[in-house]
Amino acid sequence: MDPELRRPITELGMLESVEVTGSRAEIGVLLTVAGCPLKDTIEADVRRELAALPGLTDVDVKLGVMSPEARRALVDSLKRHVVPFTQPDSLTRVIAIASGKGGVGKSSVTVNLAAALAARGLSVGIIDADVLGFSVPGLLGLSDASPTRVDELIVPPVAHGVKVMSIGMFLADNAPVMWRGPMLHRALEQFVTEVHFGDLDVLLLDLPPGTGDVAISVSQLLPGTEQIVVTTPQHAAAEVAERAGSMALSTGQSVLGVVENMSWMELPDGTRLTPFGEGGGAEVAARLSAVAGHDVPLLAQLPLDPALREGGDDGVPVVVGAPGTAAAAALGALADRIAVRPRGLAGRSLGITPR
Repeated sequence: MDPELRRPITELGMLESVEVTGSRAEIGVLLTVAGCPLKDTIEADVRRELAALPGLTDVDVKLGVMSPEARRALVDSLKRHVVPFTQPDSLTRVIAIASGKGGVGKSSVTVNLAAALAARGLSVGIIDADVLGFSVPGLLGLSDASPTRVDELIVPPVAHGVKVMSIGMFLADNAPVMWRGPMLHRALEQFVTEVHFGDLDVLLLDLPPGTGDVAISVSQLLPGTEQIVVTTPQHAAAEVAERAGSMALSTGQSVLGVVENMSWMELPDGTRLTPFGEGGGAEVAARLSAVAGHDVPLLAQLPLDPALREGGDDGVPVVVGAPGTAAAAALGALADRIAVRPRGLAGRSLGITPR
């Protein structure tokens, strides 16, 4: 399995030759680019698979590089000039994580939900759509990561089982992004058309706070998006958060539910302190239910847990690095609620003909 494209090398035209003489096998593998950073991983994986075959005692793996023609054929087979997640044959759920204002922990919710879903066996991707205030690479330990380019195709890095794309991966030295609306739209459009995420179960979008240009672009590029609204318990934050959900509803998207972050802090004696008040999440859910005309649930209440902050600073989501903490348990329960709905096949072609 190619570690970046996540497809078998036999399907990608990377397996050049196989010669077996007695107990010796010579395998020719073509890398997509000469400086492939994961060539050692590919070679080790080939050796591991062949070592399990009975009768083989010696394996020689020879690495080459695809010709420009072969690489172009590979890119053409993978690249889609349309948004793949909006096509009739797509089974990917697109979920946007939104908030009315910044500082409510929206990005932390995004990366931990993604890592928790991946740990449950789902194929998951993240687009860091908060172009001006990107933070997803740092939260996943990808601050120094760069996407692999195969000609015009962009292959996203993978962290904790999640494929990730962010504008921060193309910038040097934490440079600021100073773009107007059309540039923001174009960046999101490139992320959903030119990045090879492959077949995902879930694509999460970390939206910028508020109801600006990117939120409008999401409604245009990914009209079937579901939205999770993140807020904190205080009522002032709830009023602002309601606007983000209302915008999704007014543009034909659906609101999956509300997540209340920083709901309480557990003290050493077991009591709970609520430094930001109570009831904001339930208030947002009730208001959005009234606007939508159906129940918009409060999906989760997440505690104010130092482990969540420490995991973000270390680039290891708390659901991975500290699964026994209160925050990890609450985020895991949220992932269970999101993952419970399987991808439906009703009305879709299976590409087979009975006989």
